[in-house]
Order: sequence, then C-alpha cells, then structure tokens
Amino acid sequence: MISMKSRSIGLLVLAEVAAMTLWFVSSATLADMRRDLALGSFEAALLVSAVPAGFVLGALYVALSGVADRFDPRRVFALAAILAGLANALLLVVPPGGGVSIVVRIFTGFCLAGVYPVGMKIAVGWGKQDRGWLVGLLVGGLTLGSAAPHLLAWLGGSNWQLTTLMASVLALLASGLVLLTSLGPHHASQAKMDGRFVMLAWTDRKLRRAFIGYLGHMWELYALWAWIAPAAAASYALQTSPENAIEWSKLTAFVAIASGALLCPFAGRLADRIGKSELTILAMMISGTSAVTAAITFSGPIPLVAIVFIIWGLSVIPDSAQFSALVADLSPPEMTGSLMSLQTALGFALTIVTVQMTPMIAERWGWPLLFCLLSLGPVIGIAAMLGLTRARTD
Repeated sequence: MISMKSRSIGLLVLAEVAAMTLWFVSSATLADMRRDLALGSFEAALLVSAVPAGFVLGALYVALSGVADRFDPRRVFALAAILAGLANALLLVVPPGGGVSIVVRIFTGFCLAGVYPVGMKIAVGWGKQDRGWLVGLLVGGLTLGSAAPHLLAWLGGSNWQLTTLMASVLALLASGLVLLTSLGPHHASQAKMDGRFVMLAWTDRKLRRAFIGYLGHMWELYALWAWIAPAAAASYALQTSPENAIEWSKLTAFVAIASGALLCPFAGRLADRIGKSELTILAMMISGTSAVTAAITFSGPIPLVAIVFIIWGLSVIPDSAQFSALVADLSPPEMTGSLMSLQTALGFALTIVTVQMTPMIAERWGWPLLFCLLSLGPVIGIAAMLGLTRARTD
C-alpha cells in the first residue's frame, strides 16, 4: 500500500510538472511565432524574460508577505496554478510581442511564484534526513515541466497556438492534483509575518554562502534553458537546412532539459549521503566544463553538438534542489517558505539579465563567446560552496 508520504510527494511532483509547463511556452514556440509574425530579437527576448521578471515580483511577495508560511501552501499553489493557466491562455487572443502579451507573461511568472517555492515548502515538510531526495524530486518535476513545451512544440509542428493552449490545460490540472496532497509531519507555520528572515539571509554566514552559490548556479541555468533551442538551431543550420535545423533543435532542447529532470532525484539521494554542498560543487564543475565544450564544438557535426548540449542540460539542474534544501536545513522551520522564496526571487532576478542579454550577445559576438560567459557562474558558485562542505562545517 502506498504511504501517505509517497502519495503526496508523487502528486506534488505531477502538479509541479503540469504547472511549470507554462514557463517556457514562448521560448518553445518562438521560432514558429517569428515565422508567422514580425518579431525582432528584443521583442522576442522580452516574451521570454518577462516570465522571470514576474516570478521575481511574485517570489518577493510570497517571501515578504509570508504567504507560504502563514496559509495552507496547497491552496496557495492551486490558486496560483489556476491564475497562471488562465493568463497564459490570453496569449491566444492578444497580439504576440505587443505590450499586452508582455504584461500577460509577467503576470504568469508572478503566479508561478506560488507554485515552485510554495511546492518546496510542502516537500520539505515531509522529511529531514532525506530532504535532498525530496527537493530533488520536486526540482525534477520543475525541470520536466520546463522541458515539456519543447516536446509539445515538436509534436504540434508549427501550430504554436495549440502548444500554448495545452500548457494552460495542464496548469489547470495541476491545481486539482495539489489539492489531493497532504502536509507532512515537519510542516511548520507562523501566525504572522516575521521580517527577521530578510536580515538572517545576510547575517548568517552559512545562509549567505548558500544564497551566493545559488546565484552562481542561476547565472547559467535559465539562459541555457531559455535559448538552447535557438542556439542549437543556429549550430545545426550550418550543417543542414533551416527547416530541419529548427525541428531538430526542438527535440534537442527537450532531451537536454528533460534529462536533467531524471537525474535530480538520484542526485538528491547522493547529496543526502556525501553532502549537499559537495553535490553542488560536482554538478557545477561538470556544467561549467560543458559550457566551454559547447563553445568549442559549436557548428560541428550535429550528433556531437547535441551530445554536448544534453550533457550540459543533464548537469546544470541537479544542484538547484540542493541549494534550496540547504536553505531549508539552515533556516528556522517556521521561516523556510519565506527564506526559500527570497532565495528564488534573487536568483530569478539575475536570470532576467542573463535571459535578456543572451540573444543580444549571441547576435553580436556569437554563441561560443556567450557560452564561455555563462561558465563564469559555476566558478563563482563553486567558490561560495567550498566554505559549506562537511569538512569545513562539521
């Protein structure tokens, strides 16, 4: 018989997959949209970076209001998923790339802040010793959800409207799934907002290192996820027709992102054994090396380029869960929701810069230089996490 814990975590992960499908809808359908509409690089980048911009505002709201720590996080998650799904559906009736569509994407991101960090609050309530595994499962769900639009776009061909609609339907499904979960024995709440968590994130040396390491990780993560399909298409187009390059780039993007989802839970198990900081260092060493390798192999044979992207996608995400799990470990239980929301708000604020700058740098100086710049994030992250290894903290 399935335990209450396994059932709740399983449903939570499925809800996370379904809801986070909304994040990269614009990125996955961008090539088809630009084929039908006159979208410049700046407008196209805005459609993609508007979501993290909204997410930052939403995560700050969740953190500063204490929503995840004061109310039932399942209901917060469900309401956020419904509103995000409805907002995403508006893209079918407003001019793509226009001001209204940008506002819609910002609001979608705002609502998704009630999905990801709030989902982590639910997950960490189910365990302490296996927290790396639990958060790894949830981030695996986020990763698979982020990859899903690329698969939907590949299956749907050039019909970007169908992809957009399916993502909205999945978000509405997520709201129902999360309401079927239960809260774990380690769930804690607070009656009113406690603003001390903001200063705690800076004054506590260990928490500060966890925050800085997360920023180094986020420097490369969403820039890769958001633009992997256009980057792959640019490389493939030097070896095949533009049409084939676009189709193969969609599949490459899905496999590269989704492969990381499969690794997240197992990386969590490993982190629970060897240490969460140690796992983040290992992952960033591989992802940083992959970024440089992608620069070297760009425009090479399609299979080689695809393999490098997949290895990069495989290694760029497993550490994400462990940064969050570390913050949960180092935080007072009644403040975990607020502190994890603050961590994600700062990280995604950084992604606004990287996601927006990526196509501009690539267009002016080329994708290889851009990949090298992204590799700087893991270097900074590793430097921060070296001070949190078990050998230094025990």
